[in-house]
Amino acid sequence: MPAQETKNRIHNEPKTSRPPIVVVLGHVDHGKSSLLEAVREDFLITPKEAGGITQHIGAYEAEYQGRKITFIDTPGHKAFSAMRSRGAKVADIALLVVAADDGVKPQTEEAIEHIQEAKLPFIVVFSKMDRSGANTERVKQDLAQKGVLLESFGGKVPVAETSASAKQGIPELLELILLMADMEQLSDEPELPAQGVVIESFLDSRRGPATTLLVRKGILRQGDIVGTPTTSGKVRILENFQGEEIKEARASQPALVLGFEAAPAVGEEFYAFSRKEEAIAFGQADEAHEPATKVSSPETEELQTLPLVVKADTVGSLEALLAMLSQLPQEDTQLCVVQAEVGDVGEADIKHAQGTKACILAFRVKTSPGIKELAERLGVRLEQSEIIYEAVQRVEELLAERKVQEEEPRKEAGKARILAVFGAEKKQQVVGGTILEGEARKNMEAEILRGEEKVGEGVVRNIQQNREDVPFVPTGEEFGMLLAGAPKLQEGDILLFYFKGA
Repeated sequence: MPAQETKNRIHNEPKTSRPPIVVVLGHVDHGKSSLLEAVREDFLITPKEAGGITQHIGAYEAEYQGRKITFIDTPGHKAFSAMRSRGAKVADIALLVVAADDGVKPQTEEAIEHIQEAKLPFIVVFSKMDRSGANTERVKQDLAQKGVLLESFGGKVPVAETSASAKQGIPELLELILLMADMEQLSDEPELPAQGVVIESFLDSRRGPATTLLVRKGILRQGDIVGTPTTSGKVRILENFQGEEIKEARASQPALVLGFEAAPAVGEEFYAFSRKEEAIAFGQADEAHEPATKVSSPETEELQTLPLVVKADTVGSLEALLAMLSQLPQEDTQLCVVQAEVGDVGEADIKHAQGTKACILAFRVKTSPGIKELAERLGVRLEQSEIIYEAVQRVEELLAERKVQEEEPRKEAGKARILAVFGAEKKQQVVGGTILEGEARKNMEAEILRGEEKVGEGVVRNIQQNREDVPFVPTGEEFGMLLAGAPKLQEGDILLFYFKGA
C-alpha cells in the first residue's frame, strides 16, 4: 500500500458519488459485446474481433439520463477465466448475460461462481429475446438449479430482457443499473492520490508500453508518477476509451496511459505517488509478486521437448494462451516455453528462436515481410494465429510432429556441400553441390546445417548431372538438385541425406 500517512487521511477526505463500474459476464457468443454496442449505438465501442469473439478485456463508458456508467467487457471463451475473475473483483455491479434461446452453459456457471466469490450485486440479462427459440421460463428454472433465484421466482435478483439487434430493453437495463448503484451508495475521495487497477497492457510498436487503467479513487492526471508491484513510470499521455487525449481521469473512468517503463501485469493495483522513488520502493516492497507469464523449462531430460517462443498482443492474451498451452497432454513430448512476451515479432525473437531451436507462436501480433524472410532464411518455424483455440491447435500439431520424428528410425545416406544457389520458386530451390560422403537420391529427406547449427529440412525432388536427370549421385561427384520445403540455402551449407523408416 502507499505511505501510512496517505492511508491515515482517507477518513478525513470529503466523499462524492461516483459512476458504477459494471462487469459483463456470460458464455461465449451469448451477446455480451453486442449488448455493449447497443448501449452506445452512436459509437462503435466493440472493434470487429477475429472469429466473432472478444479476445481482450476492455472498459467503456456510457451515459444515460445525464449519468455515466463504466462497463467492463470480458471474453467468454474458456481460456479467459482469470480475466473474468479479475473483472468481477474490480466491479461494483455484474451483468450475467444469458441467451434466452440457449440457456445456462459452462461459462455461465463459471460467471456465477465469480459473482458469488466477489459478493457482487448483479442483474440477469436475458439477451436475444427476438429469437424464435427464446424461452425465459426454462432459463429461469436452469438458473434456479444453480442457486440464482430471480425476483419472479421469489428471489432478489432482478431481470432485464433485451435484444441488441432489435435495440429492445436497453433503456430499462440502464435504469436498473443506476437504481442498483444508488442502493450501493458508491463514493469517491477525489482529493486522494489516484489508485485503481490495471485492466490490460500491451506493447505499442510506436509508443512503447500502453496500459489501460481503471481509476477507483482519486483523480489521475497527466504528469503523475504511477507505480504497480512490477513497474513504474510517469503519465506522459492520457487517453479515454475512444482514443481521445484527456488531462485527467476521475473515479470509475477507464484510461489508456503511456509512460510506464514496462507493461505492468494485468490485475495489479496502481497508485499515484509524489516522487518516483516512492513508486519504485512500492514495487520493491511487494516481494510476493509472481509474474503471470513465466517461462518454463523441461522437468526431465529424458523427454523429447518442443521449445517455443510465444508472442502475443497483450498481457491478458499472453496469460490466457500460456494457461491453455500448459494443459496440453505432454506425456511423450514436453512443451518448453523459452520466451513469452507481448509485442510484434522482431529480429531478436528470430535469433533467440534459432539459438534455442524453438518454434515461434505469434498470437494476434504483426510480423513484417522482412522478419518472415529472416525466419525462413534461418530455418525458424513461425506460426501465426488470430484465434486462441487455433493457436493452441497449432501447438498440438507441432507436438504431434515432434513425437513422430522421434519415433521413426532414421537411416543416414550421404552428405553434400552446397557450391551454388541458382534460384527459388514456390518453396523449391535449385542448387549445385558436391557429394562428400555416401550418395544422394530422389525423394530423400535432407537436414540443412549452417556451421554447427541446423537451420531446417527439405526433400530432394530431382537430381541432375550434365543437365540430365539421374537416379542418384555417388561420393565425389557434382550435381544439380531441386530441393523442396527447405529454408533459403547459402553457399557452404551442408546437406545430410537420410531415409525415414526401417
